Amino acid sequence: MPEGELYRSAPLAMEKEWIDYNGHLNMAYYNVVFDRGGDEFLAELGFGPTYAAQRRLTIYTAEVHICYVQEIHLDHLVTVTSQLIDFDGKRLHTYNEIIHVDGWVAATSEVLSLHVDMNGPKVVPFPEDVLPKLAFYRDAHAKLGIPARVGKSIGIKRK
Repeated sequence: MPEGELYRSAPLAMEKEWIDYNGHLNMAYYNVVFDRGGDEFLAELGFGPTYAAQRRLTIYTAEVHICYVQEIHLDHLVTVTSQLIDFDGKRLHTYNEIIHVDGWVAATSEVLSLHVDMNGPKVVPFPEDVLPKLAFYRDAHAKLGIPARVGKSIGIKRK
């Protein structure tokens, strides 16, 4: 990844079973798309299937906030961009967008993830050897600024 750029997943095609009776991607499958693209980013950070198999350590999702921006249809091709907003000893804070191949944002997802020992399962600190890559991505992505949707809460604003 060149410095100052978001991580971008491989292109993802929609599957017929994901399309609901309204003719667009069912809300649950936005999460599937985010998960597939996000897994690529986690592997880039060093937390892929090999990490889990060899170390019995992995990443669990603790909280997700999705915003549905524009409909996705069966014939659409998308990628997922990922930005590491921050991390501490046991947690990752990431922001992702589903981007249509034509460049428009279909949805956003803010995620808080936990580093987990699969033998517990229990939340445990990241091993020392993974911290430099996390710091690299956090620092590189910090140059992009914090996306406007990060940290938003759900509610009805009253006048």
